[in-house]
Amino acid sequence: MKLDEALDLIAEIPDFPEPGICFRDLTPLFGDAAAFATVIDALGEAVGSEVDMLAAVEARGFVLAAAVGYARGLGVALVRKPGKLPSVAGRVDYALEYGTATLELPTGSLRAGQRVAIVDDVLATGGTVAATAKLVESAGAHVTGVAVVLELAALGGRSGLSGTPVHALRSC
Repeated sequence: MKLDEALDLIAEIPDFPEPGICFRDLTPLFGDAAAFATVIDALGEAVGSEVDMLAAVEARGFVLAAAVGYARGLGVALVRKPGKLPSVAGRVDYALEYGTATLELPTGSLRAGQRVAIVDDVLATGGTVAATAKLVESAGAHVTGVAVVLELAALGGRSGLSGTPVHALRSC
């Protein structure tokens, strides 16, 4: 399957989670084996070769990064929502396009000096990815780049990432 065909499976859900927000639902893409494989291969190329580890954001980022990690022989640090970890190495509060949130990094999931690519589903305002980058750097690791399936370019998410390379499979 061609990448554009796979990405065309992403559904747009208007007014979710609140009026005025258009949610991008990757569930149909995840449910199509050929489309999913195509996207995972493309994300695997996007993270580059100079990477020791992946960082994934709960929850859809877990699905994507786990598959990319398996395909590339890389481990995955799972960045979690609060209250789900017995031991927290770092915590960051950040703004979303429709509110605020917090992310935590599990103790021992990253080592100083590791080169880490962040994998997630959608880059919108950049708050989630920027918070993840702060957590990675707080562990002494280095963010090599960001790979996402979809970028909502009008929301300017790249601008808050301090020049970190971003590779989006589709930008709209």
